[in-house]
Amino acid sequence: MNWRAMSPSRVTTLYPMHRLHGVVLLGLLIFTLLLGMGNSLHSRMLWIGEQMWSDYYLLDPWAEKPECNVNMDIDAAIQKRLDNYEPDPDALFSSPPSESKLRESFEKSLEQCKQEHALYKQNKGQITTSLTMFKTVEQGMADFLLDNIDLQKYLFLGLFALAALISALDTDHIALRLPRNRAEWRLSQLTQLAVNGLMVYSSFSYVGRLEDSPDVGGIIRTQYAVASVFGVFMLINLYRLLVLPSRMKAGSLSASSGLVIPLYCGMGLIAMSYFFFVDGYSSGLAIYFGQMISFSSMFINIGLYVLVGMALKQTRIPDMLLDVIQPFKLPAPALASLMIFATAFPTAFTGASGIFILAVGGVVYDELRKAGANRQLSLATTAMSGSMGVVLNPCLLIVVVAALNKEVTTDELYGWGFWIFLMSASLFSLIVCKTQGNWKPRPEPGAFREAARRLKPLLPYVITAALVIGGIWFLLGLVFNEYSAPMILPLVMLALVALDASWENRDEGQSRSSAFWSRSTAAASDSAVHIGALLALIGFSICLGGIMERSDIVHAVFPETLDNPWLVMGVIVVMLTCIGMVMDPFGAVILVSATIAQAAINLGIDPLHFWMVCLVAFELGYLSPPVALNHLLTRQVVGETEVIASERTGSFYHRYERLLLPLMVMGTTLLLVGFVPLFFYAI
Repeated sequence: MNWRAMSPSRVTTLYPMHRLHGVVLLGLLIFTLLLGMGNSLHSRMLWIGEQMWSDYYLLDPWAEKPECNVNMDIDAAIQKRLDNYEPDPDALFSSPPSESKLRESFEKSLEQCKQEHALYKQNKGQITTSLTMFKTVEQGMADFLLDNIDLQKYLFLGLFALAALISALDTDHIALRLPRNRAEWRLSQLTQLAVNGLMVYSSFSYVGRLEDSPDVGGIIRTQYAVASVFGVFMLINLYRLLVLPSRMKAGSLSASSGLVIPLYCGMGLIAMSYFFFVDGYSSGLAIYFGQMISFSSMFINIGLYVLVGMALKQTRIPDMLLDVIQPFKLPAPALASLMIFATAFPTAFTGASGIFILAVGGVVYDELRKAGANRQLSLATTAMSGSMGVVLNPCLLIVVVAALNKEVTTDELYGWGFWIFLMSASLFSLIVCKTQGNWKPRPEPGAFREAARRLKPLLPYVITAALVIGGIWFLLGLVFNEYSAPMILPLVMLALVALDASWENRDEGQSRSSAFWSRSTAAASDSAVHIGALLALIGFSICLGGIMERSDIVHAVFPETLDNPWLVMGVIVVMLTCIGMVMDPFGAVILVSATIAQAAINLGIDPLHFWMVCLVAFELGYLSPPVALNHLLTRQVVGETEVIASERTGSFYHRYERLLLPLMVMGTTLLLVGFVPLFFYAI
């Protein structure tokens, strides 16, 4: 991906078309956000109604007067029933109705009728114009939410279509490197054209399988929508194949040209090859990609977290936070260690999917270089800053794990995850301080006083965030936690963007509202680029995982006769690490939940232990070749020139420290997390 559309901090997007994309995507995300808060808003309206009008739930401004007669003559009704009785000639035993039972029945009916009239009279006595208006709005919202239960699925599909459309137009899909000549450009576009075409074919194949099935109209409509989206992608690929950028020079393919193929295309080709040639399952791509639509709320949350990260990039907050520690004159190893501890928490708040690197990675890298860190250590620290928060509250990945697996809870995962984070961050600090030396801080005189002075400009941001969170709680009763964070954080960040657009931090003659609008659409434009690339990667990761689900590999690796928990854990560590190396973690969690998790638990591995190992393995996967997504994102942020320059001199370790240091830290953490707990329950 080339990230041409990305805007640097506090700068608007580069192209007018991207501004339009940003406006549309921002509107779509905000509508999705409001829809997600709809249930909370409706619950709050019911609470307000109950506080303002007693028995609010029973009050009905449109109630009709009961038709029953409260002045009914019971004796006359009984006599009429007896007079109208006619024996049934076909019945063996036919006798007139019992007068006592008829009286009892009519008395109960009359009592019920009186109660209905009393309730109606009481109801009419409490009906006011304000109640009617409030009830109209409340009932309208309830009807809207009930009638649009499936709307979220189509919103997700629209979000994916728009974002992936931008990624396809700008050739921003994630690949190991960019095309360097026309031949490589054509290879990249041809591969995308082929995979998008296979997706269209798979969708129509799936529709063909469903046509004779009952009650599948919704699925068929969804598949037609998916086919249409990927059909548009094909048209874009054809256009980009015929109209080459002027910057592309003539050239031929080389041994490394395969690296320009987007990762989602490689996954799609592998998955479809298995489904079509081995399994005879041509609809496999459509079915497994459709799992994203089934979990649409989860993947919409990813888009909202991306918006949070890109909005953070539009503020001065990262720079202001780093300014606070400058008076302490931390040497490079100490600053790198502090960065790992400090960046893990905001990483968790941006979903721990590499978004933090894209938002703040450049600032982290520059500060480390200013402190004297070499390029390799700076690159390693920047890459790790995007994954260390994967086990911390409110990281979305843990919410997904708990939602798919009832054996564990978010409280358990976050509780143990905090201690695992401390262990891995401490290991990083120990290794860096031992290998780099010169780690002792040398603060300047009055450093604490100066740091406190630099903290003061951050107070308005803290107060604003607290007011937004408190206001949402007051208005909607929505408490800030791991489940509500994807809905609340975008509103918090937009408020902070508005606050940051103060008179000293905007262009001359620009109003606050204009600056806020410009930066918000710039953040949404950057979000579109990343959402499209990430969702495409996640979707085809799930398709790739379908191979493992449909094959017998899990039963082969975990036979029922395998009863040694140490051996089971060894296999788990290897498998999960390999999955984490090539798959996006969200797609990998869905795969592992459906295949490996239950098999491992049945063989004696504690569920909480298994999932903590899984999360650490995925964290290692972020940083491990052949994909090493966080390293790819770091390279895009700091520039390929910096990465190449860092590998020119020094020993083997110093030339590849950006790869080896994270592997040492997370590899050691994974072994400790995987095997130490076995001493407590497997012996």
